[in-house]
Amino acid sequence: MRLVIPGRGTYAIGHLVLDMNGTLGLDGELIEGVAERLGRLGGDPRPVMITADTHGGAARAKDALGLESVVIAKGEEAEQKLQFLRELGPESAIAIGNGANDTFMLKESAVGICVVGPEGASTSALFAADIVVTGICDALDLVLHPQRLVATLRR
Repeated sequence: MRLVIPGRGTYAIGHLVLDMNGTLGLDGELIEGVAERLGRLGGDPRPVMITADTHGGAARAKDALGLESVVIAKGEEAEQKLQFLRELGPESAIAIGNGANDTFMLKESAVGICVVGPEGASTSALFAADIVVTGICDALDLVLHPQRLVATLRR
């Protein structure tokens, strides 16, 4: 996916980094509409789920969505998520999350989207993001319709 954002730059987006708990899922279960939207992406950009697996639903979500999944160790989760993003290349990634442990990846990614869903969102994630939405389906719709991203982010 190529994003040309006036006043901001041009981005070749190759990855979509997705937090699980509070973002893709609630209490370990996928939120309705997530699987359908990720299926419509067709792998461009390539979705990757990263999670501390707080509620134990990562394996089920991975199977249901058929996407790459990374479960990080307990402790220093924010730093681990940032390191993973850096390995992918933050300049070519859109990150979506809601928690304090998503703050660094939201801030450093080409586009950071904070989801304020049923679990809420940490204020650090809120302020680190480029865009704030009220649900994961809204966030995924921005990726499915990239001109919406451009309209929101242009300067």
